[in-house]
Amino acid sequence: MEYFLRALSAIRSPKVLSKGLPIAACVVMFCAVALADTANSDVESGAHSDEKFDVIHHVTDANTLDFQPFGEIHLPTLKIGDFDISITRHVVMMWVASLVLLFLFVSVGNTYKKMKPTDAPKGLANLIEVIVDFVRIDIVKANIGHGYERFLPYLLTVFFFILTCNLLGLIPFAATATSNISVTFTLAVFTFIIIQFTMFKEHGLKGWLAHLTGGTPWFLWIIMIPVEFLSMFIKPFALMVRLFANMTAGHVVIVTLIGLIFVFKSWFVAPAAVAVTLAMYGLELFVAFMQAYIFTMLSSLFIGMAAAHEEH
Repeated sequence: MEYFLRALSAIRSPKVLSKGLPIAACVVMFCAVALADTANSDVESGAHSDEKFDVIHHVTDANTLDFQPFGEIHLPTLKIGDFDISITRHVVMMWVASLVLLFLFVSVGNTYKKMKPTDAPKGLANLIEVIVDFVRIDIVKANIGHGYERFLPYLLTVFFFILTCNLLGLIPFAATATSNISVTFTLAVFTFIIIQFTMFKEHGLKGWLAHLTGGTPWFLWIIMIPVEFLSMFIKPFALMVRLFANMTAGHVVIVTLIGLIFVFKSWFVAPAAVAVTLAMYGLELFVAFMQAYIFTMLSSLFIGMAAAHEEH
């Protein structure tokens, strides 16, 4: 409740809340206009194949930035031998997310530099402080405990990066980088490396090997060692799939709902489709925060379990 009240106080004008619904409605209508040209082209090009509307095309990665009906930008293709390192729309969105975070935290940092010791942060600086305190105290410290400060920079970076990528995906003409399995795989690998490094550092090789036995008698090792070994990879795998699946599914539903307007080619479908899509946008906004929280919380939990000195 304390964090919620502080977050509300960070919003200077109460008019912001009353403007939220019209803005969201405009975003949905803008998405509908943006999809109109591509939907019609999909239907026309697929007229000989039962007029199928290509939903996956709008949520998968590609070497173009789509600004339909205004056009598109083709991104450069780069290959080193058999390795394709081409710039894609999801790569561009990760760059944009990084620039947004860089600008955001440099601005907040400059605000704190100008403040006196007796001053309280206001506006954006206050909002960021609320979020940082929430992640630091209620996520990282609560799950890792003593020595959590070592992992705080990484976990804060992961939280804000995932959150920014998720929110950027709700903007028309943008894309959700976290709906790319390669992105979530890389984030999960970072967590996996930190978990294993922490376990080796805290317990040594002997402790790491003892962890594989699960503290069970020797005659159960034939069962426990494979289970514990697989669990090391199941944890990051769960992080990867959970974030990827949730961010992909929500956008598929939104595109599908808007696409119904062009599939049925009826004005009677449009109001209902837009209304349901508006509700889905609200749900996706919640999911954007929730998935950033879940990934960070589970990463903190797994790291805390690796660093714990209690008996397994």
